[in-house]
Amino acid sequence: MTRLHGCGTALVTPLTQAGQVDYDALEALANWQIAEGIDFLVPCGSTGEAQTLDDAERERVVATVVRVAAGRVPVMAGATSNDTARAVTETTRMCAAGADWILSATPYYNKPTQEGLFRHFTAVLDASTKPVCLYNVPSRTAVNLKPETALRLARHPRCLAIKEASGDLRQAIDLVRARPDGFAVLSGEDWLAPALIAAGGDGLISVVSNEVPAAATKLVHLALAGELESVRGCFHRLLPLMDANFLETNPAPVKAALALMGRIENVLRLPLVPVGEPTREALRGGLRQAGVSNV
Repeated sequence: MTRLHGCGTALVTPLTQAGQVDYDALEALANWQIAEGIDFLVPCGSTGEAQTLDDAERERVVATVVRVAAGRVPVMAGATSNDTARAVTETTRMCAAGADWILSATPYYNKPTQEGLFRHFTAVLDASTKPVCLYNVPSRTAVNLKPETALRLARHPRCLAIKEASGDLRQAIDLVRARPDGFAVLSGEDWLAPALIAAGGDGLISVVSNEVPAAATKLVHLALAGELESVRGCFHRLLPLMDANFLETNPAPVKAALALMGRIENVLRLPLVPVGEPTREALRGGLRQAGVSNV
């Protein structure tokens, strides 16, 4: 199996004004992403508000994206819980829904030890019938999956990637240096992707690609090709939008930006709320600098 690489979009989950999942908007968003050249799609992650979707909604969101993708790009479905038994159940359900990959984040709130993390992920890996991408995001889960634990898990035949979103470039580099063949190291931070790829990483699972999939994919492909001068120009154009996307808690800003673009309604589920006007204006400016003129 070729090592996973390229740019994947951590898809938002569009909602109607009544707060229900807008499956028509989701279909349109997935089709647009594919037409713009994205390499893979990642529904039901943190950007997709997975923890405020119920079981049936998560399954239907993933099944919808799988149907729309129709084999044109891989689909990596989020399957995370801080209860290992539930994470295992969610993993088997997402495999059955047709996902090509499973994205499994570190358990939140519990704050397990490294041995607890190893046993949790081993249970997920044993249950999965598809390759699994670990997801390390300490800012959301209050626990850091250390490189030595991730590399220990990487010995499992279905553990084939990690989305590294600790913000610690050295930690990501340690994974690149010691990983087994076939194990992909992907940035989970848009702004760190060029540096991680330059150090030997394989790509990005992106927030900014929700808004500008073609430009984000171009950035990653240029970085993978080692075209440093072109990477620098592309990166500098996208950086204001990357920054604006995190002025408030993700995915509130990116949903506001997509609403400015007319692609979705600006609706989130509590406890998340729409962004304030200063963030909206920063998003508008970032979109324009990134080449989106109709906002």
